[in-house]
Amino acid sequence: MSDETSFTPPTKRQMKSAARLYAVQALFQMETTGQSIREICIEFENHRFGAIYDGEEMTEGNSEHFRAIIDHAVNWQAAIDQLTDRGLVAKWPIDRIDPVLRALFRAAGAEITQMDTPPKVAINEYVDVAKAFFPEGKESKFVNAVLDHMAREAKPSAF
Repeated sequence: MSDETSFTPPTKRQMKSAARLYAVQALFQMETTGQSIREICIEFENHRFGAIYDGEEMTEGNSEHFRAIIDHAVNWQAAIDQLTDRGLVAKWPIDRIDPVLRALFRAAGAEITQMDTPPKVAINEYVDVAKAFFPEGKESKFVNAVLDHMAREAKPSAF
């Protein structure tokens, strides 16, 4: 009998979900380090996708989806930030919120406004990303409310 464990490759859906998580991490890292889109994409695709951390293998990400999110989030950042601001409480503009949440709203905003992702799918996926970053907090409910507002404004016909 073999001691090898069987490997099941990730599904397309899992790879897209992983790309979203990586995109939030990449956008956060770009903001804090000043890395370019090119530098961040190379780093994540070569060293983060499928990497092993503390004995846990990370899921392989969908590179095409990852790059599209990053490109749209950066190229449409001003419009996405304005849309996000309208979804936030007036006293909390986007520049005052947690930088991880800011990256998350930019990634989700890119999918909601610039990509073919159905808004409800984007909301559910990014609420899951929020839960991954803030497993014990109320951030996921906050993210759900802000993204719902953003999606209803950007694509009212989807609701």
